[in-house]
Amino acid sequence: MATKNQGFKAIVELCDNCERETSHEVSVEIRTESKKQENAEFSREPYRVSKCQSCGEETSQRMNNA
Repeated sequence: MATKNQGFKAIVELCDNCERETSHEVSVEIRTESKKQENAEFSREPYRVSKCQSCGEETSQRMNNA
């Protein structure tokens, strides 16, 4: 069972859109990369997702570049 740590909600990071450091909501998502249905279950990868709390811009970065 997955749980979320409710202790901290935001991390301060540089926002390229705001051009300054702002609070960001950061999470990890498992995303399917394959467009083919028969391969979808084998193409899931973790992504770090960061959303600026000031402007709403969201960025993602693949965490496993194997």
